[in-house]
Amino acid sequence: MINKDELKNALKLYLVTDSDILKGRDFYKCIEDAIKAGVTMVQLREKNADGKEFLEKAIKLRQITKKYNVTFVINDRVDIAMIADADGVHVGQSDIDAMSIRKLIGEDKIIGVSARNVEEAKIAKENGADYLGIGAMFSTQTKNDAKEVSFETLRQITEKVNLPFVLIGGITLDNVDKLKQFNPDGYALVSGILAADDIGKRVGEWLNKI
Repeated sequence: MINKDELKNALKLYLVTDSDILKGRDFYKCIEDAIKAGVTMVQLREKNADGKEFLEKAIKLRQITKKYNVTFVINDRVDIAMIADADGVHVGQSDIDAMSIRKLIGEDKIIGVSARNVEEAKIAKENGADYLGIGAMFSTQTKNDAKEVSFETLRQITEKVNLPFVLIGGITLDNVDKLKQFNPDGYALVSGILAADDIGKRVGEWLNKI
């Protein structure tokens, strides 16, 4: 079974990968720099990678995250998560449901589910999700189809569904203070970390801020 306290600690500063934002910089070095600086969890999400490239990245990132004892999950691809022995999987509303994923990956792996409203969050919990990714909180360039979640909806989700959760979508050092009232277990960031020229320094700024 998943240790809830360990999971909550892992969610604190949650990096979601996106090679495109790195503009040609070394993918593995950038992610490792972020981990060394204090990122607590990494999700491999590469929308433009084919299966072969995605698997290669999964296996290499598994090695890096193990080296620094950082939690590692894979977006969508349950098969690749199993091959790479990732710590878990994160899925959206159009992917395989959490109950079916659990049959494949067993009780000791993490399942995260994206939710935008109370109904989606309730179903995720009923199906055995370990945590929720709630968003987009603000408009975001990295996921063009992401609809924004209002603060009122977020409040309803947190009141009615008792699961650890991270907030995601357009979160910056300038607007994150608006979200602290909801006491999330963490913040999931893409460009908020990877767009920085000095990724390690940016991670340090985030840790000071949150």
